Amino acid sequence: MRIRFGRRSQAIAWLLLAGVITAVCANVFFRAEDKTWVMPGETSHGHYQIELECSVCHDTKPDGLLVSAVSNKACLACHDQDLEDADDSHPVVKFKKPENRPFLEKIDAMSCVACHTEHEPEATGAMGVTLPADYCTYCHQTTVEERETHKGLGFDTCATAGCHNFHDNRALYERHLALHSVEPPMLEAGQVGELGSLAAYLKANRETKALAIGDADAPTGVDMASHAEAWSQDAHALAGVNCSDCHQPEGVEWSDSVSVATCGTCHDDEKDGFFRGKHGMRIAAGLSPMTPGAARQPMKAEAAHRALDCTSCHAAHDFDTRRASYASCVECHDDDHTKAYVDSPHFAAWERELSGAAPAGSGVSCATCHMPRVDDGRNGLRVEHNQNANLTPNEKMLRAVCQQCHGLPFAMDALADRELIDRNFTGKPEVHVESCDWSRQRAIDREDPEILELIRQMTADPSPEPNNTD
Repeated sequence: MRIRFGRRSQAIAWLLLAGVITAVCANVFFRAEDKTWVMPGETSHGHYQIELECSVCHDTKPDGLLVSAVSNKACLACHDQDLEDADDSHPVVKFKKPENRPFLEKIDAMSCVACHTEHEPEATGAMGVTLPADYCTYCHQTTVEERETHKGLGFDTCATAGCHNFHDNRALYERHLALHSVEPPMLEAGQVGELGSLAAYLKANRETKALAIGDADAPTGVDMASHAEAWSQDAHALAGVNCSDCHQPEGVEWSDSVSVATCGTCHDDEKDGFFRGKHGMRIAAGLSPMTPGAARQPMKAEAAHRALDCTSCHAAHDFDTRRASYASCVECHDDDHTKAYVDSPHFAAWERELSGAAPAGSGVSCATCHMPRVDDGRNGLRVEHNQNANLTPNEKMLRAVCQQCHGLPFAMDALADRELIDRNFTGKPEVHVESCDWSRQRAIDREDPEILELIRQMTADPSPEPNNTD
């Protein structure tokens, strides 16, 4: 027997269904953290951690509703410092010049999403670029026509390791390549600079009094037994930082845990770097902390649910930076490059430094390469806590890291050799990048006096014969 519903019943049913759908959608968009089922496609490796907070990238109407558009403003909110540090080779202002505006008819280079469109995993390349790999052809056709060295090269090879990047070419400018083209694989006295931040702080704050265990101001009932000794010998106690400064900042209720924001009241540069890197970008977006289990790279199963904040790497009261430089990394990371580190010459140098057999700064830990020491703007050095700042493309590591100890040609070859990277640079590069060779020869052909003098000093040949290859 067929059951027939009246129009009123059908209308009520449709209203109920519409109400349920609306409630579910509202919950997903405005309350639920998991929004994956409404995403049109998987996001890139650079954004997957924050893909559940749509408003970080997508524009918002005055009424609070999201729209599909993604503006440059949203992109620059996270990437402006990176582009500034990179001395961006293709800034927007470049395409506002009359001579470059015709190129915009071929590619809208003033819009971030023209090259980086999210939710299109099948079209996304290694750098998050969704254009065909030969996109350079839009503007640089004459290069392969006029330069002998570039004839026959496909435009899909422009961004090959050691050649060109769209934004960051700090280590790939032709003159930089030529000036460093005759360097040996190992530079004499290669080592990184010392930090000295505690000494600088104490010098600038001479009234500071180092604290001892008896000075600890934790309230009654707080267990101090397990960490008082470590704190009293730590940089914080030496700098006069008491328990309440971190656990009870500005007189708020005592908390056993310390937030990244509290650490940032004294370590602002480090906090900003942490928020811009993959370790802290979720917290910066208002999400729960990153956990290794959510990473797309191989991580150790036992670390899967570890929430990442400052104390994940620096521990709670023993802020020994040597631990954060290596031991903390291998507690989570489980890829081939990480696992090969203990058998690498870099690790051997790190052990020699720790034992006192080699000078400070001569060892190479995980942090030496992935969290390099950079200018702090106060005549000193600080650690760059955005561990992704020089990862992709890896040529970003050349000037800040590799060239502290290695000659540029050797370093470029090493970074272009994927298998050597997986072995954590144990062995010699089996790949040769010709960029330095070409740049040196062009300088010789032009009889560049600085380059010729440099070559005369560093080679046995005082007057290289010109060999016009370009």
